[in-house]
Amino acid sequence: MGLRSREPAIATRSDATTVALAERCAGVRWADLETDVRERAKELVLDLLGVAIRGSQEASGAVARETAVRLGRGTASVIGHPQGVGAAWAALANGTAGHSIELDDVTTESSLHPGVATIPAALAVAEERGASGAAFLEAVVAGYEATMRVGNALNPASAYRRGFHPTGVAGVFGATAATALLLGLDGATTASAFGIAGTMAGGSLEYLSDGSWTKRLNPGWAGHSGIVAAELAASGFRGPATAIEGELGALRAFSDEPYVERLSGEDEWALMSVSIKPYACCRYNHGPIDGVLQLARAHRLRAEDVARIRLGITSGGALLVSEPIEAKREPRNVVDAQFSAPFAVAVALVRGAAGIDQYTQANVDDPEIRAVMARVDCVRDPSLDAEYPARWPSTVAIELRDGRVLSTRIDDASGEPANPVPRPALIEKFRSLAADHLPAADELMTRILALDAEPDMRRIGELLRSVGPHDHAHG
Repeated sequence: MGLRSREPAIATRSDATTVALAERCAGVRWADLETDVRERAKELVLDLLGVAIRGSQEASGAVARETAVRLGRGTASVIGHPQGVGAAWAALANGTAGHSIELDDVTTESSLHPGVATIPAALAVAEERGASGAAFLEAVVAGYEATMRVGNALNPASAYRRGFHPTGVAGVFGATAATALLLGLDGATTASAFGIAGTMAGGSLEYLSDGSWTKRLNPGWAGHSGIVAAELAASGFRGPATAIEGELGALRAFSDEPYVERLSGEDEWALMSVSIKPYACCRYNHGPIDGVLQLARAHRLRAEDVARIRLGITSGGALLVSEPIEAKREPRNVVDAQFSAPFAVAVALVRGAAGIDQYTQANVDDPEIRAVMARVDCVRDPSLDAEYPARWPSTVAIELRDGRVLSTRIDDASGEPANPVPRPALIEKFRSLAADHLPAADELMTRILALDAEPDMRRIGELLRSVGPHDHAHG
């Protein structure tokens, strides 16, 4: 699987950070990876595909699927449809599905979702080319590496202030890295592919204004664009060698305060810092949910016992989940609720959980939950900001009607590497999301957890095509 162009790639600057990252990604080899990295890669694929199977049943996932099927035939699989499509369109559909229920993996420092752009792109290209499971997993490792290093360098708080979604900005580089590795591109040509990807990066936060679906599209489009970028580079199209760190490159285009040095980082593979989400909402809500559930269970609290709830939120997350507080106390739909700290803690208190079954329009409209939301305040706390973005701590203080105040601090939310989801719980999450829609869910799970022995990724695609409909959707 070599290059398709005789012309040399233009990206030859050895001192360019984009080139160094490209060479690192192009050099990923399954045999050279440590056992814990290999196992983590398979776990992340299992988690993302379970989320995407369930997300494919949402209205946003269904629209993306039907659009991909309509726009082009090919041999890559779209979850839940018998017809094959071109790899770029499969990545768009499956990436959008994977982000439609806010349960896909996430990172702390870069404040983005690395798997949902990388894995669908890698899967589509691997299936299209009949690649092995080990080759697919190499691409996944490379994709996480590119996404997270670019995301770390972006400085998520600054990107948020500019109105950009870090997943869309950085995810295109992950999808490009994954595709480039599967196409057999060398480091210089991968760097040229990054240069092309840099002109495709983007992703607006304006969905926050009305609860629309564009956040769900951002990683799908990143996956789509990454495949196109790598294919163009493979055919000889040239991109700039400094597309990420250059004066007019992606970091400075999407951030006022980029951390260019974070592109290099440590030698540990980035995917070892990925978090799994137990709650179906923005990650910035997970610490407050943990805190409220902890206090409610320890003290047997009921909604009627609570006079006020005060949440300490990092400034990095405030724009997404707590400001303006009047709007966050009055979500209109499920997307609004996914990005509302008041809803997150109210539904957790009233329902005792905050999973996908709790993020419904019925709960958004529920008078008891809305009454609790009206009693939630959110504040920025400098002591929390001091640890951001390396950690996302939060505080919860519940004032009871009898005058007592119960409080706790959550330094590492459930699913963080410092507070991990064990493999049995990860398997249970997959089954809870996939089993109702895929009769062969256990076969898929078994194959994924032994994916490095899979001779041809097309069997995985066949299973995903057989996903069936669901009776009700949330968004």
